[in-house]
Amino acid sequence: MGLDGETKNGLNGGMLDIALIRKDPEGVKQRLLSRGKGAADGLAKVLEVDEERRKLIGEVEKLKAERNAISKEVGVRKAKKESADDLLAGMKEKSDRIAELDGATAAVEAKQEGLLLSIPNMPWEGCPQGSSAADNPVLSTWGEPKKFDFKPKDHVALGEALGILDFAASAKVSGSGFAVYRGAGARLERSLISWMLNLHSGEHGYTEVSTPFLVREASMVGTGQLPKFRDDMYAVEGGELFLVPTAEVPVTNLHREEILAEGDLPKRYAAYTPCFRKEAGSAGKETRGLGRMHQFDKVELVWIEHPDRSMKALEELCQHAESVLRKLGLHYRKIELCAGDIGFGAARCYDLEVWAPGMGQFLEVSSCSNFMDFQARRMGLRFKGADGKNRPCHTLNGSGTALARLFIALVETYQTKEGKVEIPETLQPLFGSNRIG
Repeated sequence: MGLDGETKNGLNGGMLDIALIRKDPEGVKQRLLSRGKGAADGLAKVLEVDEERRKLIGEVEKLKAERNAISKEVGVRKAKKESADDLLAGMKEKSDRIAELDGATAAVEAKQEGLLLSIPNMPWEGCPQGSSAADNPVLSTWGEPKKFDFKPKDHVALGEALGILDFAASAKVSGSGFAVYRGAGARLERSLISWMLNLHSGEHGYTEVSTPFLVREASMVGTGQLPKFRDDMYAVEGGELFLVPTAEVPVTNLHREEILAEGDLPKRYAAYTPCFRKEAGSAGKETRGLGRMHQFDKVELVWIEHPDRSMKALEELCQHAESVLRKLGLHYRKIELCAGDIGFGAARCYDLEVWAPGMGQFLEVSSCSNFMDFQARRMGLRFKGADGKNRPCHTLNGSGTALARLFIALVETYQTKEGKVEIPETLQPLFGSNRIG
């Protein structure tokens, strides 16, 4: 590792830029503290360990210079056919010490990397200030809540009466937090997935990809799920593989440890995967029906973008997610997450919340985030600029959208007094009918 903080393969070995932390530790600390108390706890230790690492590297470089000087003198003596045994003994002593220090340096570097991986991303400078979701500003709303001349049912009552949802069967098979879609319910789920993929790959210009549903630990570290959120993840094969919590993980990691050409940016992908989450921290939250699941379907949008364009890209990405809700005629609102509510890896984030009239509440169906260089540094994703230098890319992603809650909003919004569900016109060709029931 060189003194600039990069490893021999050019990667940071953490996620926050260590050079920035050295240059402006107080500025970094204040940005992190905008997330809330404790967000900057590891920063002082990072600097302490970094100083220790730099001293070790300095000592190694000094010893190597001395060893090189001795080596030259050995060459001079041998040319004169003089004994160099004393010098060779000194060289061995220095080589042994260098090996010892290299081991100590590797241990310190591993410690530093672990500390850096535990520190969240710095919120964007313009991120709204606040400590919780209650402080998130509503930026816009679209449509109006549907008015009914009867008391609307929630999706659980509707789904079970129509035979399209079977929670008793899913509980028997897998326990709570799962669902069985039957008949028209399964067809509606499948139609929504296909329709959204067609929309994003066709009208919005994304490249559709189908990726594995199991990923290595390195991939989870790259996008920021590990090590912090290990308790929320489903591990298999002794922890060597993980079920994906979102398509963000396999799709963003498609370019892990790559150097892209500047002209190849942006990369834009759309992918469907089921998502698996233990929801270990969700005790006491809404668990009725499809609202909070251990397994749910999602169409994800992923961008790999030039740093100069990533904030503009976030606006476009969010518009693509919004278009799903608009084309389905669903009332929703767009909020911006405050610094105290933003996700671990995000620098800036918009949430789209759709209205579920049967439940009488807004439900998050999309979270559109700009991670800036946070994920790229973790996974070694860079591009070669016009100046020939390699720079971290910016990564973005957003749900386009999450299926379970979209399903809730759709069936509750389009229910009839007779307990049937009308299908939005844009979805009818794929679904094959204009109503359920």
